[in-house]
Amino acid sequence: MPSSSLPLRERPVAVRKALRDQSLDGFILPRGDGYLGEYVAPSDERLAWLTGFTGSAGLAIVLEDKACVFSDGRYTAQMEEQVPHDLWERRHITLDPPQQWLGDHAAGKRIGYDPRLVSPDQLAAWQPREQAPEAQTRFVAVEMNPVDLVWQDRPTPPASIVTPQPLELAGESSAGKRQKIARELRNAGQAAMILADCTSIAWLFNLRGQDLEMLPVAQGYALLMADGQAALFMDPTRFSQGGDWLEEGIEVYPPQELKKHLHAFTGQKVRLDPATTPAWFVEQLEAGGVTPVLAPDLCTLPKALKNPVEQEGHRKAQALDGIAMARFLSWLTQHGIGESETALAAQLNDFRRAAPECAGLSFETISGVGPNGASPHYRAEAGKDRVLTPNSVYLVDSGGQYHFGTTDITRTVWLGEAGAQPPQHVRNAFTRVLKGHIALARARFPAGTPGYRLDTLARAALWEAGLDYDHGTGHGIGSYLSVHEGPQSISPAPRPTALQAGMILSNEPAYYEPGAFGIRIENLLLVRENDVKGPRGPFLEFETLSYTPIDRQLIDTALLTPQERRWVDAYHAETWRRVSPHLEGKERQWLETACAPL
Repeated sequence: MPSSSLPLRERPVAVRKALRDQSLDGFILPRGDGYLGEYVAPSDERLAWLTGFTGSAGLAIVLEDKACVFSDGRYTAQMEEQVPHDLWERRHITLDPPQQWLGDHAAGKRIGYDPRLVSPDQLAAWQPREQAPEAQTRFVAVEMNPVDLVWQDRPTPPASIVTPQPLELAGESSAGKRQKIARELRNAGQAAMILADCTSIAWLFNLRGQDLEMLPVAQGYALLMADGQAALFMDPTRFSQGGDWLEEGIEVYPPQELKKHLHAFTGQKVRLDPATTPAWFVEQLEAGGVTPVLAPDLCTLPKALKNPVEQEGHRKAQALDGIAMARFLSWLTQHGIGESETALAAQLNDFRRAAPECAGLSFETISGVGPNGASPHYRAEAGKDRVLTPNSVYLVDSGGQYHFGTTDITRTVWLGEAGAQPPQHVRNAFTRVLKGHIALARARFPAGTPGYRLDTLARAALWEAGLDYDHGTGHGIGSYLSVHEGPQSISPAPRPTALQAGMILSNEPAYYEPGAFGIRIENLLLVRENDVKGPRGPFLEFETLSYTPIDRQLIDTALLTPQERRWVDAYHAETWRRVSPHLEGKERQWLETACAPL
């Protein structure tokens, strides 16, 4: 949580005074920053500063006499622990959404919002439904964010050096990408597209930065014109080698010139993504006589379709991760008992960083012993974390950033005393999670199938026993970019994006027993075509990219079909083939045992 000289309990009081000074009845504060990404810099951790809640998704609403924090199922337990209960209500953002809370408590009130931190889609979703016109909540864009006004010791915004992503790693020039997208703009009669998603900017211009700890991007905005020319709005002094490596047709301008360039499109149409672009841009376009066109970011889909160079980079990154994971799990069986969750995470991070190619972590390692593993996005804190004791279930979810790929893998293991077997109900739940993992990994499906149609494959075995999990099954993965990337996903949410060859997704069914343990098994999958041709076109399948042993102690083989047993044995045989040449001594011996046939 961001440090501050102002005590946590006094911060809502200070914000309320700032709201009164602006004649506002309340304020709604999302977790995101001016680029609306998942990761934010310390200078933009407003939600954590105000409420104490450090999850990666959520928002807060402050009224004069009450306040509420919202987040999803991954973070409900974390909210309960971090947020002062006498100051804040806590709500599940899906089951008890903000618009309902606003409808109950803010009818007819003036609620401020910062248009730089809110997308048009978010703003539209907040309006309470079925309110009479006179009772409608009135949202007011503020010039000055009240949190910024009272957060006196706010950290300095990041300004890392902007560097190139070489063509031999990107696989396609910026000029080639820009021309393809510019053609779509011309066909749609749009003069330009605004880019606020820093991962889209990094992909389109083949650049990277270190503005965010876990995400190698440079924060800024961009304009792509219909002729393929482009403007980047970042401090020009930040570019390595003076930006000489930028390709022809790209100009760099100071951020303060952005408004002038937007107004230059008077009388024309400019595209912006209503989910990833701040509402401030709509305000500025309309003020300049420009017609905003709310439509998806044209970089999102091609960024998700990894070209052959990016696919090979991912295979290389996952191979390095497999070695690091095997070394860690071997060490865990010998030395893990008695170590704290933070120490265990640090040890895994050291194994991963031992590879010279590793550029850092892709997210903060989730290291949960026993009941802490039941919180899907648990974050261990030194001095408050649990120690790994014998006969415990341990969940570890981690990933790395490599210049040629991004990784994400989860394993759940049993650390028992000699001869001690996991409880049967734990083995039952683990095996049902494994069955779902196998069903998804083996799936064949016709081209054009959206991810949500595959989600039940991962849950069916759990549902048979009345079990489930409150998060998606699969998310997209970037190429030396975000560990969570769209538009593809596998989840109950009926998102229409079809899975296509070249997309990479996670496969992570789970089960969580509050107060006891958590189970999750995660590998990464590459969508590819196979040799099956259906009456309406080709079929697709998955190539497994991650190779790390699955804990055989937790598998109840009686619950597996012969086909599932063959999958596990084949997976472990391939893991041995890929990883064993890189290990020696006790590590190699451990891997041989871990990969033995069922």
